[in-house]
Amino acid sequence: MADRAIFQDFVATRSDRLLRTAYLLTRDWGTAEDLLQESLAKAWFAWAGIEEPEAYVRKVLVTTYTSWWRRRWRRELPSDDLPQTVAHDAPGGERDDLWHAVGRLPAKQRAVIVLRFYEDLPVAEVARILGCQEGTVKSQTAKALAKLRVDESIVKELHR
Repeated sequence: MADRAIFQDFVATRSDRLLRTAYLLTRDWGTAEDLLQESLAKAWFAWAGIEEPEAYVRKVLVTTYTSWWRRRWRRELPSDDLPQTVAHDAPGGERDDLWHAVGRLPAKQRAVIVLRFYEDLPVAEVARILGCQEGTVKSQTAKALAKLRVDESIVKELHR
């Protein structure tokens, strides 16, 4: 019963931040909510053995997102109806061009950018979350930043 109360407290206090991370990965609030819910469900089953809950759930978020991305199936079926568009779906509505450019990065590079720069995590922590070497995090960061530097929408923003 104590584990349940601790888990509920964790969810209540950390969900907003974890949802933001999920959104930054998926770029869609509905999908981000699904991703967070699935990640928290996975964490619940391992809760008794988790030493650092937030780091564990963040790792589950990234690995679950990556596996969804690989499958390319988002549990949605195509339809003839077009969805309503949201004018400003980026956090705070700032730097939409930059946010859309980040969204065009490959999944692994986007995960590195989100964890390094939006979550402000050190290279070692990002490597631990992604289950790779620090050198991989650094090279993926460099590749992602290089792509962002030559992205036309970013270049236009910088020359305004």
